[in-house]
Amino acid sequence: MNIDEIVEKAVKGEIELHEIDNFLEANAAMVARRLALEKILGISLPSIGSTILDYSEIKNRNAENVIGGIQIPVGIVGPLKVNGDYAKGNFYVPLATTEGALIASVNRGCKAITKAGGAKVKIIFDGMARAPIFKLPNIDSVVNFLQWINKNLDKIKEVAESTTSHGKLKEIQPFVLGNNVWLRFVFETGDAMGMNMATIASEAICNFIESEFTEAKCIAVSGNMCSDKKQSMVNSIFGRGKTVIAETLIPSTILKEVLHTTAEAIHEVNLRKNLLGSARAGNVYQFNAHFANIIAAIFLATGQDMAQVVESSSGYTWTEVRGEDLYISVTLPSLEVGTVGGGTRLPTQREALSIMGVAGGGNPPGSNVKKFAEIIASTVLAGELNLLSALSNKELGRAHKMLGRGIKA
Repeated sequence: MNIDEIVEKAVKGEIELHEIDNFLEANAAMVARRLALEKILGISLPSIGSTILDYSEIKNRNAENVIGGIQIPVGIVGPLKVNGDYAKGNFYVPLATTEGALIASVNRGCKAITKAGGAKVKIIFDGMARAPIFKLPNIDSVVNFLQWINKNLDKIKEVAESTTSHGKLKEIQPFVLGNNVWLRFVFETGDAMGMNMATIASEAICNFIESEFTEAKCIAVSGNMCSDKKQSMVNSIFGRGKTVIAETLIPSTILKEVLHTTAEAIHEVNLRKNLLGSARAGNVYQFNAHFANIIAAIFLATGQDMAQVVESSSGYTWTEVRGEDLYISVTLPSLEVGTVGGGTRLPTQREALSIMGVAGGGNPPGSNVKKFAEIIASTVLAGELNLLSALSNKELGRAHKMLGRGIKA
């Protein structure tokens, strides 16, 4: 059958949209699916159909039932000076967003930080977690199970690492409630974000456990103690992905000349907004002004898992007045990113990573993603610094009128 015949059969319901892949080459199937949808709905989708995406590269890797691509504006902030263990020097950072004023806001923060000598960054934890839930008959069995796990750590590690060439099992964190046991497996995953790697390894461990400790039954390979794509106390305390801290000291002259404010004014906004306001609102993990804005924009530009913005944007902004200068830091307990795998392999996303010099795997493995994490944390710091400044001097509304609505101030 040719493409027109396939489209007609799809419109009549004789072929489901996802089944078109069985009859046509990948990119022809993408076009046929879009054409069929246009006829079914009586609409035209030329912009979605205009894409550089090669569906043969996406199929069975990134997405299913594809009809085209979505374009989002991408802007650049920087140069941003980063003084990290992996990211050293000045960087330009791509942000994909439809929110007017965001890029300009972060860019001014970058200017202030760079003029002040840059952002100091440290990664204090690195590990991707997956936490299967096991059911045991009773609490005696729970105790025996935990003892058995401790005695068999080397074998469990061997089973896990047989599934991957890059992943390493770092530790097992047990959590117990009644006759339920969560084993939170924490992995090193090289330059990959590592969720798939951790899941495949965890499934192998679960199979081994059930065959050797028959009283334990794995109910689900993910028991929500991981905790993936959800804000959680376990991520905030133990970390997941990368726990990253970025800091800088902004002299009073730069506060005045670049940000048009003072250390005291920014500090008061941070205390009353980010800390007190968040606490009064009942927030548990988001003691910051807008981490999510920067995290989402970088994730979108670079092919990260967008659902992981949820936990990756949790964190804390801290300020101190030091004489007339401002100390400011951001702490991201659960930054989940990769430079290989997933959406990072797509052409525009890979180009965005190349802007920062972090596309693909690093040498040694894991160095590229750590460099990326340090750049992200520094960019978040820039975003927080500028928004707190804009709030302290009442510039926020004016900026959004000019850059979000096109209204001259």
